[in-house]
Amino acid sequence: MLVLGIETSCDETGVALVADGRLVRSNVLADQQTLHARYGGVVPEVASRAHVDLLHPAVEQACALGGARLSDVDAVAVTIGPGLAGSLLVGVAAAKAYALALDKPLIGVNHLVAHVYANVLDHGALPLPAVVFVVSGGHTSLLAMDEQGAFRGLGQTIDDAAGEAYDKVARVLGLGYPGGPVIDRLARDGDPAAVRFPRALLDDGSDDFSFSGLKTAVLRHVRQAGPDVKVADVAASFQEAVVDVQIAKVVGVAKREGLDTVLLGGGVAANSRLRARLAAEASDLGIRLLVPSPALCTDNGAMVACAGSLALERGEHTPLDVGADPNLQILPGFGRRAPRRPKRRR
Repeated sequence: MLVLGIETSCDETGVALVADGRLVRSNVLADQQTLHARYGGVVPEVASRAHVDLLHPAVEQACALGGARLSDVDAVAVTIGPGLAGSLLVGVAAAKAYALALDKPLIGVNHLVAHVYANVLDHGALPLPAVVFVVSGGHTSLLAMDEQGAFRGLGQTIDDAAGEAYDKVARVLGLGYPGGPVIDRLARDGDPAAVRFPRALLDDGSDDFSFSGLKTAVLRHVRQAGPDVKVADVAASFQEAVVDVQIAKVVGVAKREGLDTVLLGGGVAANSRLRARLAAEASDLGIRLLVPSPALCTDNGAMVACAGSLALERGEHTPLDVGADPNLQILPGFGRRAPRRPKRRR
């Protein structure tokens, strides 16, 4: 079974061919970072126009690298949400056209679920039940997956997602866009204990996350330090504050739920500090940690094709009148941001 995967949820045009749900025959990624770097973030209109130009050449390249013709494809899988509306529409429209022209099934894929199933490409069938931690530029979601495709929502961000915090802190430090990779790199030369930044919701008994106050604390510190600010130390201290909370929440859920497997997914899962510290903590506790290779953590077509393959095996098809859903979530009502807690009256 050969599935064509198309990913256009944000600013990366990903196209891949995956055989039998796991074998990556090709995985093409057309990056738009240089287009958006001058603006310090993704410009939706620029991203969608770039997808129009890049998508079909990426499909042709994926077929050439995969040693296949479009007519060899058994199904077309595409991200239908969540993401930027314009970007999603480009991918969904193209996938519909390919599916209709080839007379093949269309499989609509949830972008967040695809990040989870990226683990299949590196590790094979997922050991379930498991704790699932999806952490990316727009999402920080902590869930449990009891069986294939059956999720339970546990915790999420109540303000900024972790990836957003990285990008905003990078902007404060004058490091450009995207912020995650450069902060990760600079932090290796910094002192993670140099600045004691806050760890919001660390001991509040919930499974939720909050990074907005941390971002503000970094901004305040940088303004106070002025030209004497030590960028590497700030990067390391900020990253340590983020990772401290992430590990505490993930490990806490694994213990409480009695689950011995943790699945990590999303762009921030490529962060070297998170991977190293969570691996060490999991090893000490006898927890199996599965993390995709860094190339499969970022948005890509292979994870979409993998998720589509598993859906096809379950007999799932998507009608050709499906639309893009920018606000699509893994679970109804379990969104990008949790409701804010009311302030206590003194």
